[in-house]
Amino acid sequence: MTTSAAVVIGSGIGGLTAAAALHRSGWHVTVLERAESLEPVGAGISLAPNSQRALDVIGLGDRVRSLAAWQGDGGMRTPSGRWLARTDSAAAAERFGGPLVLLRRAALIDLLRARLPGSAVHTGTPARLVEPGATGGPRAVVRTPSGDIEADLVIGADGIGSAVRTILFPGHPGLAYSGFTTWRVLSPGVGHTFSSHETWGRGALWGSHPLKDGGIYAYAAAAVPAGARAADDEKAELLRRYGDWHDPVPGIIASVEPGQVLRHDVYQLADPLPAFHRGRTVLVGDSAHAMVPFLGQGGNQAIEDAVVLAHHVAPDGDLGAGLAAYSAARVPRTTAMVRKAARISRITGLSAAPAVALRNGLMSAISRLGPGLVLRTFDGICDWRPPQRTYAAVTGEGRSTRP
Repeated sequence: MTTSAAVVIGSGIGGLTAAAALHRSGWHVTVLERAESLEPVGAGISLAPNSQRALDVIGLGDRVRSLAAWQGDGGMRTPSGRWLARTDSAAAAERFGGPLVLLRRAALIDLLRARLPGSAVHTGTPARLVEPGATGGPRAVVRTPSGDIEADLVIGADGIGSAVRTILFPGHPGLAYSGFTTWRVLSPGVGHTFSSHETWGRGALWGSHPLKDGGIYAYAAAAVPAGARAADDEKAELLRRYGDWHDPVPGIIASVEPGQVLRHDVYQLADPLPAFHRGRTVLVGDSAHAMVPFLGQGGNQAIEDAVVLAHHVAPDGDLGAGLAAYSAARVPRTTAMVRKAARISRITGLSAAPAVALRNGLMSAISRLGPGLVLRTFDGICDWRPPQRTYAAVTGEGRSTRP
């Protein structure tokens, strides 16, 4: 394996987006992935207008929108099926400059991989940062089974349990359990159409979203102790917890093969890192700012990270200044996301009947006052724009003209 200018450790969405963005801006990029394939961990991903604009920068936004389901009107429900709040997709698109779209993670991984040279991605290659390097000084060093690689830039995209993060910031307290476990499934369908919805119960939620190909992406979360697992299988656990919830929840669970239910305890970086870089090494995505999923911005922020990083670190530029600018741009924004997602998780996790009744009543009241109040939650999030121009088929205001 030859020495590369930029080495990306990890091939998730953040890592591949960073690799594609850096390659586009002139870096020679190598991606090192421990797993034997690029099979993504996770089922589907929701992409808000902010991350779509970031993907526009690398020429992928229009392609993503063509493959994805554009999320229509839906809303929030109770386990009995009563609507607490309705969402207006047209109002959301008008407010934020585009729709929310949903696609399979595997499809996005394939699109990102296709933006790289065939020799750029090395699977089955565990990598360990042994020297973060110094801007204006020694290069960074990454160790692999085939030998050490020196790099001008190393991107730690090795996920929530990032070993790169631990090396860069050994004194940081690290991850904290959020109090939730999550399940994710891809269903082949339930034989009828339905509106996207998220259903909030007592210390639990369920979300169902139709995909463009007729399948369904669904997820669930429940407040449980860390490490708990089903005595039999996770499909049976979903049936026990959600089998009496409103249609189409039981049908979705029934349609999924037992071995196809993904379950993960949710951890977060409750304490922000002081920076996202040290020396010649930089963090993106969950490695930098792991958050609970209740804001729907984890993957979206990883995509933002990647494009902002490539904007600031030109191959022939001042790397130290570029990495400092990246940290200055991303630490405050992602810290705010982590904290906002945590606040939503506390509301979601309410389990006492009086508190749940109060929460549901407030949601209904806010919804009746108009969609603008609900959408205001995402001001400053979904209306974000990248620091460089985009390349989508867009109008002068940046809204895609393609269906």
